Amino acid sequence: MAGACAVGFVTAVALAGLPGEAGAQSVVTAVKARTAPAIDGRIDAAEWDGAATITEFLQFEPQRGQPSPLRTEARILYDDRNVYIAFLAADDAAPTAQLTSRDADLLSDDAVVVVLDSYNDRRTGYYFAINPLGTQSDGRIADDGRTIDSSWDAAWQSAVVRTSDGWTVELAIPLSSIKYVAGENRTWGLNLGRSHRRRLEVSFWAGPLDSQYRISQAGQLRGLSVPPPPDRLQLIPYALARAEQRQPTDAEAGLDVRYSVTPQTAAYLTINPDFATVEADQEQINLTRFEVSLREKRQFFLEGQELFQQRIRTFYSRRIADIAAGGKLLGKEGPWTMAVISAESERFDDGARANYTVARAQRDVGPRSNVAMMLTNRALGGEHHGAIELDSNLFFTKTFGFTGQLIKSHGPFAAGTMAWFVRPSYDSPTGHVHVRYTHLGDRVGDNLNAIGQIRDDDRREADSAVNRTWWPKAGRFERLQYDSNYNIYWGQNGVLRSWQVDEGFSVDLRNRWSLGTTYTEEFKRFEADFRNRQIGVDVGYNTRQYQSVRAGFRAGRNFDSDFQLWTASARWKPVEPLSTEYELQRLVLDPDPADDTTWIHVLRANHFFTKDLFVRVFFQTNSAIDRRNLQSVFVWRYKPPFGQVQVAYQRGTAAFGERSGQGHTLFVKLSAVF
Repeated sequence: MAGACAVGFVTAVALAGLPGEAGAQSVVTAVKARTAPAIDGRIDAAEWDGAATITEFLQFEPQRGQPSPLRTEARILYDDRNVYIAFLAADDAAPTAQLTSRDADLLSDDAVVVVLDSYNDRRTGYYFAINPLGTQSDGRIADDGRTIDSSWDAAWQSAVVRTSDGWTVELAIPLSSIKYVAGENRTWGLNLGRSHRRRLEVSFWAGPLDSQYRISQAGQLRGLSVPPPPDRLQLIPYALARAEQRQPTDAEAGLDVRYSVTPQTAAYLTINPDFATVEADQEQINLTRFEVSLREKRQFFLEGQELFQQRIRTFYSRRIADIAAGGKLLGKEGPWTMAVISAESERFDDGARANYTVARAQRDVGPRSNVAMMLTNRALGGEHHGAIELDSNLFFTKTFGFTGQLIKSHGPFAAGTMAWFVRPSYDSPTGHVHVRYTHLGDRVGDNLNAIGQIRDDDRREADSAVNRTWWPKAGRFERLQYDSNYNIYWGQNGVLRSWQVDEGFSVDLRNRWSLGTTYTEEFKRFEADFRNRQIGVDVGYNTRQYQSVRAGFRAGRNFDSDFQLWTASARWKPVEPLSTEYELQRLVLDPDPADDTTWIHVLRANHFFTKDLFVRVFFQTNSAIDRRNLQSVFVWRYKPPFGQVQVAYQRGTAAFGERSGQGHTLFVKLSAVF
């Protein structure tokens, strides 16, 4: 009941109206292109004549608010089909570029980024980034930068050219790839940024920012006259043929459909979505007794994923292992954001099918905050599992905010079914502090985990965290970071179940070396009382190009066993188009009654002939479960990112943490876009 009162109180405060944030905004007037510029990376003066031009950027890191010493120029045009942006990024040395995987964290490379708030609601948006290798990254921003979802993908064009004094970029972002409010004389939120790896600098046009993707502090692109998207219907069919050793050859097909009901709202349909040729989930050491959370990879679930990232996860899409068909409605109308998902599973072993339903309605409140209500349910064999919830994401000042969640789960159990948390927090550009109290009834997981993910219930939990970053202006130290977390929880019967202390400190030196140390001590009560502790150190060297090495060692006691955990990683480019990565984890337990001592090896190699024609190889082993998994895929994205041809070889693919059983397998897959 206390949780309901707490969440209800802050929601009432929010509905009464939260204070705004005063401050001048950077403003630029939109210019309509006479002819569309060719997206070839070369900034032709005639093509970009008259474009809105931006030249002054402010540092976000390391010296927040100071003018960037780097010369950066951006130009902006638009027409009835696209928004066009060009960057000239001057540099007195060769640009640093290492990342070749789509949706990598490109701001840890040299890169440029475009942030669009196409609703102009000052809390949600899109980002589009590209590095000097032509690698693209895109994603959705929610909750005024608190939530970043890199799994969202869109079809957009980009090209890069390296010059004698830096590099140039051209982007074309189709209106059909985003949601927006159409009409005359519209205003969108806009920010433009650049990262410079050698200086560890990230700078933006609008600022100074309190966080990297703070939408409410973006500038404005005014005077847009944008029609509804010209391409309202998108079809992405695929066909897949599979030949596996000792198995009959088979084939299948599926379809993803997107239809723009309005510029702000879209409907989605999927039939037999493919999950076969995606890279396997990477093996990892899990020293806890709780379930590992795995990343979603299916296109149907990625759009709108940022709406379902609450702390207590009432919807975990990986619970829906195999889908026969599904539909989704997603969009924003005025202050309301809506998401409805319905998916039918393939038949279970007993022949039954399950229906999964998720519905969310979110209301903008004040300049940056929101409140929401969500329903989740799995129906199987006449039984229903799921929850109804209320959640709040509130900002009271630039630095002080609040998140909260109240949940009533349903299922076979009627008692112990409530869950809630309250979390006030302080966030500045260089620091974070929060305290949180969480209540999880002892049957919440039993009711909810058919469609959600509660790793452990039966808790009355308090936790807090303090994080701080320092950027010395001179001396050997370039960046210092301190991280801490404190946690304690009791069962609903009042018996202490756990406490934990985590401390960490790391240093980046100006000579490119880095050092870090961590310390953890915890008490856990399961079938007996356990006192776990570990101390760890790691050291690395990063050229801030691609080549890097890192090694770490942790040792201590974990659930009645002494352990040693050795880790190492290395990245190397033998030639410019070929990048390789290696990771090692070596766990030694003493005693080891369950034979969990293991070696894990992971190797990745990517060879890019062009940014849309490449070969990838992925290999991993886990000696504890006799896991040897090899995947190799040749990809030609003839209409990126969805239209592509794949030829793949696999051996030993299995579910996360399970022994390899797959024989030699060849896949051929064709995806088209209409």
